[in-house]
Amino acid sequence: MTAPSTATEQAAIEQAIRLYIDGASKGDAAKLKETFHEAAWMLGSIGGQRFDMPIAQMIETLAAQPLDSNGEFSARLTAIEQVGDAATVRLEEEGCWGNISFGDFFTCATSSGTVFAGNDGFATNR
Repeated sequence: MTAPSTATEQAAIEQAIRLYIDGASKGDAAKLKETFHEAAWMLGSIGGQRFDMPIAQMIETLAAQPLDSNGEFSARLTAIEQVGDAATVRLEEEGCWGNISFGDFFTCATSSGTVFAGNDGFATNR
């Protein structure tokens, strides 16, 4: 059973994911570093090929190759489930590097009033 969350908590979680969206789409390493815990990992696959790496490596990759390479990138938050200081977030991304779509699952936590993503699990949708 999920504990009720306040509108303020929901807004803080959404803001953390918006930082990811802005950072990943534009290659803004500072926003991505603000989004993720330094020990976070990205775990997932593109077309069946594994791409598991420490978050610092993912940030370097996105800084060099932003997701919005041709102006067609879009992202929408589809679900947040929260229990106390922990949450999972579901994000749909389309137009990544032109024609790739991802389904992302973020694990988030709150520490000293700041929400950060602990991990990003993803897979291509098509």
